[in-house]
Amino acid sequence: MLDHQAQRVIPLIVENLSCGGCAARAEKALAALPHVRSAQVNLTTKTAQVAATPEFDLSAMDAAMRKAGYPVALDPAQTNHWRFAVENLSCGGCASRAEKALNAHPAVIKAEVNLAMKEAYVTAAPDLALSDLTDMMRQAGYPILPETQAAEVQPQSGAEDEGHLLKRQLIFAVLLTLPVFIMEMGGHLIPAFHHWQVATFGEFAVRLVQFALTTLVLFGPGAVFFRLGVPALLRGAPEMNSLVALGATAAWAFSTVVTFAPDLIPEASRFIYFEAAAVIVTLILLGRFLEFRARGQAGAAIRSLMELRPDTATLLQDGAERQVAASELRIGDLIRVKPGEKIATDGIVTEGGALVEESMITGEPVPVTKSVGDSVVGGTMNRAGSAIYRVTATGGQTVLAQIVDMVTKAQMTRLPIQSLINRVAAVFVPVVIAVAFVTTA
Repeated sequence: MLDHQAQRVIPLIVENLSCGGCAARAEKALAALPHVRSAQVNLTTKTAQVAATPEFDLSAMDAAMRKAGYPVALDPAQTNHWRFAVENLSCGGCASRAEKALNAHPAVIKAEVNLAMKEAYVTAAPDLALSDLTDMMRQAGYPILPETQAAEVQPQSGAEDEGHLLKRQLIFAVLLTLPVFIMEMGGHLIPAFHHWQVATFGEFAVRLVQFALTTLVLFGPGAVFFRLGVPALLRGAPEMNSLVALGATAAWAFSTVVTFAPDLIPEASRFIYFEAAAVIVTLILLGRFLEFRARGQAGAAIRSLMELRPDTATLLQDGAERQVAASELRIGDLIRVKPGEKIATDGIVTEGGALVEESMITGEPVPVTKSVGDSVVGGTMNRAGSAIYRVTATGGQTVLAQIVDMVTKAQMTRLPIQSLINRVAAVFVPVVIAVAFVTTA
């Protein structure tokens, strides 16, 4: 007897079914897939029902069925489409790893991560439990918030807070690193400057100051590398934060031993590298800040589009007007738009007239006259006149939502070189760490 608690039932649409023999062959191909317990193909509806274990891989099924000549697809009506806010995304490598972790779940059909918006868009099988996905991503180090919770987060204020924090961290790191860099590298560049420091303050005092400043850099603005890098290292999936944390810590720890316990180090090797640790952290923070500014400009384009949507609309119902949330509008509702108001959603004018500015769509600043029978677009501004229009599209079906979707997808599109960089980075960090340990040994 099948254990129904430990199986997935997956509804599919099957292509290229023209006869009973085709249905039988498609059914046999499905049943032969790993982790499939049973498969039934319906020739009349050209659908299939597959019972499989939780380990069943949808992507492997797609490839195998295409090879068999009977491509399959999940029924769109029974497919989950989710949007998540993703935490701990600090660079392109993080976004790539988060996306890889999402796609690793057998029930996930496709997952894309948008670094600029710090969001993930997931298409998954209907039997995938949201809790399973959130638990998996928490363990992977990139916790996700479901769409309903993500919507409660104010992306603009959150982005501004992150920008201010990065800027403060960078300024603090530069102010602390600059003296360390001048004291150490200035002495190498101008030997007389080094001799003056030692003669005036003493070698131990000079090293003590460098130790104090570098320690503040590492465990102040540089703490973010330890917060993200150490857990990744412990999970056996080291990434760039892990590399920075290890490199900076190694330079700082060795220099600390040379400063406070020099007898433990051979005399020929008693050099300090505090400036290396501080400069590494500061330069990476500079790169993160510049990357954030670039991402911020891209994300601002989407946020500015989203802000075009009004929060409320005037609904006409049973001869009375009342204010409702724009998200509550349904197709067929009658909406009144007054002068100076934004049109809440797409529709067709049924009464009155208005002078509507459609620059967000056409780029033309001159308002357009709208009368009975004309279409209006959500997010455009009514400059004059009063009109009633019937809602024809809501949510993701509106013109504005589709523009936002196209801009978002454009941001997620990767050049071939970006995919190559991600693959190289995935190997680069573990190899560098391994080489370092071998060299040390």
